[in-house]
Amino acid sequence: MSLRLGDTAPNFQASTSAGEIDFYEYLGNSWGVLFSHPADYTPVCTTELGRTAQLKEEFAKRNVKVLAVSVDDLEKHKGWINDINETQNCNVEFPIIADSQRNVATLYDMIHPNASENFTVRSLFVIGPDKKVKLTITYPASTGRNFFEVLRVIDSLQLTANYSVATPADWKEGEDVIVVPAIKTEDAITKFPKGVKVVKPYLRYTPQPNK
Repeated sequence: MSLRLGDTAPNFQASTSAGEIDFYEYLGNSWGVLFSHPADYTPVCTTELGRTAQLKEEFAKRNVKVLAVSVDDLEKHKGWINDINETQNCNVEFPIIADSQRNVATLYDMIHPNASENFTVRSLFVIGPDKKVKLTITYPASTGRNFFEVLRVIDSLQLTANYSVATPADWKEGEDVIVVPAIKTEDAITKFPKGVKVVKPYLRYTPQPNK
């Protein structure tokens, strides 16, 4: 059964390129990104893992731990990581799960039979410190992910988890946000001292409150 937003992300134990892990222990109180790859030594995956490694500091400053899944074994992972580091000019340090029995892929519904009976689709989950699923994105195997979009969504999730705001289309860190409908305008004016711009009674903007 597929995971829905708000569901508890299943815990698991697995062998990874960084040793044996318990998923919950690995995350601790951090946010997490768990993302799958159809197989080792595939070109799009190589660029994705490289990009993730290059963005190490961006994930770290957001208190996000990254974990990748591939259906191949640890020996293949080791050779592939060498290729990734060489071709993408990076250093892959985050764990890559060896999921040859497809235990994690099945647990997180990463195998879609209509797309492939054997390989995972490009599923990505953002998981909060409460171990709840906050975001799911699924791409076909032919399309590489936009990791700047992943970071943008994490910025939105972390902001909206702490303030009564939502983020508009194409929002980026530092831009104005939307006051949620549950707050009356008169209350919003008090709650957001930087100002409230009323476009419509249901559409009200305020500067990002934590900036």
